[in-house]
Amino acid sequence: MLALTASPAQPPMPTKRSAPGRFGVSCTGAGFPPFLPKEVENIKDPSARKLATRIERLPVTVSFSESSIMSSCVRPLTRSKTSPVVLLHGFDSSCLEWRYTYPLLEEAGIEAWALWNSYIKRPMILVGPSLGAAVAIDFAVYHPEAVEKLVLIDASVYAEGTGNLANLPRVAAYAGVYLLKSIPLRLYVNLLAFTDISFSTSLDWANVGRLHCLLPWWADAAVNFMISGGYNVRGQIEQVKQKTLIIWGEDDQIISNKLAVRLHCELPNAIIRQIPDCGHIPHVEKPNSVAKLILEHVQEDCYKEIECVP
Repeated sequence: MLALTASPAQPPMPTKRSAPGRFGVSCTGAGFPPFLPKEVENIKDPSARKLATRIERLPVTVSFSESSIMSSCVRPLTRSKTSPVVLLHGFDSSCLEWRYTYPLLEEAGIEAWALWNSYIKRPMILVGPSLGAAVAIDFAVYHPEAVEKLVLIDASVYAEGTGNLANLPRVAAYAGVYLLKSIPLRLYVNLLAFTDISFSTSLDWANVGRLHCLLPWWADAAVNFMISGGYNVRGQIEQVKQKTLIIWGEDDQIISNKLAVRLHCELPNAIIRQIPDCGHIPHVEKPNSVAKLILEHVQEDCYKEIECVP
């Protein structure tokens, strides 16, 4: 399952609904769940549109709130005998960033889930791209029983949280986060994140990348994250005990691949694989390479067990 976003439980907004779809999720005429922004219809990318039709919302019990929060996610189609794989997303993003790699993992028979404590309850392979890598490290250190292995992709793990942004007045913080959903900013980020895409593709990917920003609770969530101080996991890296695969795009213009080497040196049990001609989001730009590396990491111990059988 892929986590999209989370929000306080709240009554559904009035909307036209059709008959329930897979897993009992009501969908619009085009097959999109009604809680998604109407702008989802403007997305042209077939893979993004297909994955969006599978997004649903589930209640999750958390320790810091008396009421559940609603997490949007994509359920796996099948259950597997191998350890389930949890695919996180990066900062200010959504599960749609896995639109190309997720189907490849499903085709290979991998069970992809999220929300371990509520829905899986068995050790998993936790995959964290960009800031999602900081989330993955934090979770693996505090809940080692839940994480069998880690996969960190172009990891943003050396930033000191949100820094001085945590001290901004809320009015200034809201002004800042609203910039995150602007088309010009998204186009500029695409220019940095990807090595060679056309303007039309960049524009469509900008619409994919900002879709979650159009949800009614997004601004509050983004501001709360900013003023919370964000993630600072520098001191936790050497505490990670799980076997870890580091994947990095060699041409990453957002986080230098020199930090991949540093991370490899600081993690007690890690291997590193760099992908040539690739930027900050390999699972979008080079999905076949990423899926192959994840599959090898997932199945590695299985192969060793088979080799040891007399």
